[in-house]
Amino acid sequence: MAGNTHHHSSQTYNSIVDSILSTGQLSRLEHLQLVSTILSDYKVNDEQRSQINLIFDNLQTGRFQLVD
Repeated sequence: MAGNTHHHSSQTYNSIVDSILSTGQLSRLEHLQLVSTILSDYKVNDEQRSQINLIFDNLQTGRFQLVD
């Protein structure tokens, strides 16, 4: 069961990050999911951590928008 959860989480992570990077927008739910991912530190590799940090940096500097 844990393997299925990780596989689903990996797919969710990839789809969220791909969408955010292509549109420059993220929903509050996507923001929460990314924060949870980074805080849980569950199998987050250096590349994923870098992508999440890039998204948060772009959000903080106004390059990305947080939408409802």
